[in-house]
Amino acid sequence: MNTFETLTFECETGNYHTFCPISCVAWLYQKIEDSFFLVIGTKTCGYFLQNALGVMIFAEPRYAMAELEEGDISAQLNDHEELKRLCLQIKKDRNPSVIVWIGTCTTEIIKMDLEGIAPKVETEIGIPIVVARANGLDYAFTQGEDTVLAAITHRCPEYKSWIDEKDETKKEGFSVFSEQKRNDTSKSPNHPPLVLFGSVPSTVASQPNSELKRQSIKVSGWLPAQRYTELPSLGEEVYVCGVNPFLSRTATTLMRRRKCKLIGAPFPIGPDGTRAWIEKICSVFGVKPQGLEDRENLIWNNLKDYLDLLHGKSVFFMGDNLLEVSLARFLIRCGMIVYEIGIPYMDKRYQAAELSLLRDTCKKMHIPMPRIVEKPDNYNQIQRMRELQPDLAITGMAHANPLEARGINTKWSVEFTFAQIHGFTNAKDVLELVTRPLRRNNSLEHLGWTNLLQPTII
Repeated sequence: MNTFETLTFECETGNYHTFCPISCVAWLYQKIEDSFFLVIGTKTCGYFLQNALGVMIFAEPRYAMAELEEGDISAQLNDHEELKRLCLQIKKDRNPSVIVWIGTCTTEIIKMDLEGIAPKVETEIGIPIVVARANGLDYAFTQGEDTVLAAITHRCPEYKSWIDEKDETKKEGFSVFSEQKRNDTSKSPNHPPLVLFGSVPSTVASQPNSELKRQSIKVSGWLPAQRYTELPSLGEEVYVCGVNPFLSRTATTLMRRRKCKLIGAPFPIGPDGTRAWIEKICSVFGVKPQGLEDRENLIWNNLKDYLDLLHGKSVFFMGDNLLEVSLARFLIRCGMIVYEIGIPYMDKRYQAAELSLLRDTCKKMHIPMPRIVEKPDNYNQIQRMRELQPDLAITGMAHANPLEARGINTKWSVEFTFAQIHGFTNAKDVLELVTRPLRRNNSLEHLGWTNLLQPTII
């Protein structure tokens, strides 16, 4: 069988070495501007949030920690009354449009009925409450966002076809469909509504919007929206497409619960992925793409200095944030050799188009498919890295310093989670992160500090 056509998945059943998913609060509270996030857990969760998100303390963040005391855990206190008291305080201080309760490992262990309590408190305080169990039992920390978005999906309004909408508007008044009216421009698109899902900054979201607009495709909304009051309408006639590889739970909820049609596309990371993402959406709507090849080539030409540095260099993904396949595919296209793609968990259905593009990219670059290892055993990975001696390892924070001590350049995978990596213009930011450790060592070599680069026997 041809190597280029073979996708081999291995599973080592190792431990998950990743951040806690409650860290999703860091970027979600900034994206949903009228929200408030309440993390319900122990002091350990509070210490984690203080360390992970402490740099934002002066920005008056819209999140808080509800610490469980011994009385809560031993059921001596009334969960409903305690949470109601906290939410009333949040309403008084911040008055958000929505409060998101983030469950933790402890709420799972003591079987706290957050879903049962939330509707009662919501009725009593008059603010929507969304429950998301973003606890450490997930595979990767990025799945915290997946859990929150899947929960918010249920709160999106029901989409009405234009004919039904006009009839209902006559009966119930303009305010009933103010959301659709507000999103509707003077000229309705000649294709079904398209909703994109994935939390990206507004500046990043505007780029796919404009790229699709060039192809005469209008984006009806984003999940999550910038404001909770502007959530997109969902229903059987709505098409949805994801921008992040770790949103399989949200995709499943959109299809099964809200009956949306999922567009299975590669993810818009790198010029190649962005072009493939747009082309797939165009094909679904029967639109012939215009100028995409020239647009992609222009970006590649602008990245020439980075490509010269990366060509022939090798990289090893240890596995952390579920972005590994997309990043590996992009770096292979940049001329790098990928020894292994470690990934905590792989939803082969949701990432099917991305895996297909990875295979095509390897074929185009005339290199064999890299190993894809689910739930990798880090001890085994380190043994393989000792033999392969890659130029760069993209890894979780726990292993970065030990690998550097052994003479292997590293890059924290969490940096790709927080960086702006989507779309044509942000491809430079991805390569800036990848090449930084390589350029640093080149600078040290020019200065004659080669002894710092030698492996240390530990």
